[in-house]
Amino acid sequence: MAEPYPAGPAPEVPARGTGAGPRVRRPRAAALFRRLAPHSVRARTTLAACASVAVVMVAASAVVLMLLRTNLERTVEPGVRQQARALSRLAADGRLAARLPLGPGTDFIQVVDGRGRVLARSENLAGRPALAPSGPRRGHRTYNLDALGEQHHQRVTAVTADTPDGPVTVLVGASLRTADAAEDLTGVALAVVSALLVCTVGFLTWRTTGRALRPVEAIRAEVAAIGDRELDRRVPAPRGGDEIARLADTMNAMLERLEEAGARQRRFIADASHELRSPLAVLRTQLEVARTHPDPEVREDLVAGALEDTERLQALSADLLLLARLDVSGQRRAEDPVDLTALVRATVAGRPADARTVTLHAPGHVTLHGNALWLGRLLTNLLDNAQRHARGSVTVRLAEDPVTGDAVLDVANDGPPVAAADRERIFERFTRLDDARSRDEGGTGLGLSIARDIAALHGGTITVLDTPDGTVFRTRLTRGAPA
Repeated sequence: MAEPYPAGPAPEVPARGTGAGPRVRRPRAAALFRRLAPHSVRARTTLAACASVAVVMVAASAVVLMLLRTNLERTVEPGVRQQARALSRLAADGRLAARLPLGPGTDFIQVVDGRGRVLARSENLAGRPALAPSGPRRGHRTYNLDALGEQHHQRVTAVTADTPDGPVTVLVGASLRTADAAEDLTGVALAVVSALLVCTVGFLTWRTTGRALRPVEAIRAEVAAIGDRELDRRVPAPRGGDEIARLADTMNAMLERLEEAGARQRRFIADASHELRSPLAVLRTQLEVARTHPDPEVREDLVAGALEDTERLQALSADLLLLARLDVSGQRRAEDPVDLTALVRATVAGRPADARTVTLHAPGHVTLHGNALWLGRLLTNLLDNAQRHARGSVTVRLAEDPVTGDAVLDVANDGPPVAAADRERIFERFTRLDDARSRDEGGTGLGLSIARDIAALHGGTITVLDTPDGTVFRTRLTRGAPA
């Protein structure tokens, strides 16, 4: 039995490897593809969905057509094979007529001997030569049916029989017009259904993606419209708890932090301008009066006062620079091991002579990771504040918390206690509870703020505690590995 063949000539397949085809320039093709590819997420998503559905439909259609073709051919094959076997038995008995009638669903019949002579045939093959075999295909012998002039597929069944005159071959061709028509109709139907399905998926994907991305476009437009003077604006947050809603909440939280940072920066600039303007004005007045005053002693006092104001300006500038460095450092912590016990002892021993004595209690050995210079500045600022407000004594205690292992540094003074309402306000920049006394003694209003920023940079805190003997500033620093 042979496989079905179309009635017309087989199409020619161009030779491979001849090099005759046009050469494709890959870089130019890739650039063209990048230019033609969609750039929006909506278009790319729609294209990907349509391509996926199209690939699935093409594969499914091919499988359906193959199964349909196989089933239709199987319905034709039993009748043709039965007729071929009946004719082979007639040929073996020598009772085969020269003209053979066609059975139902049969296109032609031809009986050929071993020499290629036609012994019997159907009426439609009268005068036609023997069908010549064209070679094996898929394990079967096929026959060239070009002489029939038909435009549809046929299945040829060949049965060999032994006759008194020698072996003969009975060829029976079955018509596959029904299979061809069904296959064509099914192919058209599948093509139409596939096209409608791809268009429907593309339309739904385009609409759904556009609706899903509409809040993103609203967020983008609002963010693009927000300037450095409009940080109070917020992006629209859609309802629900999906990814876009969380994105909007994150953007609004970021805008809130930026607004707070901008407000702190403006307050800091205003306070710094105010703090610099007053000593500069006093300094200029002193220098102008000293320049024109005739009394040398008065001029000397004025120059000494100008020198003190210059030192105060220098200290204020140094504090401002340190605050800027702390702000830039953010949450980055130094990784150098620091012997905090030795640092505290050296800082206390290096304090200038003062009427207020400083007592140190550091029995243990405490180490941590951090910046030794900044930790020394933290203790110096706390000692300056304590000596400024103490009546007669300042006490420094360094110990290790037995529960958490943190380093605990207490700086106590016997001065007046800090009111509960002011215990957080004193850590704000340029805050003085007694402006006149602080300015006379050289305070800038930045010492405690710098100390808290340094403690926060080292993963610690500074709190104010009341004691029967005065006020304690407690600093708690973590001793673990560097962050």
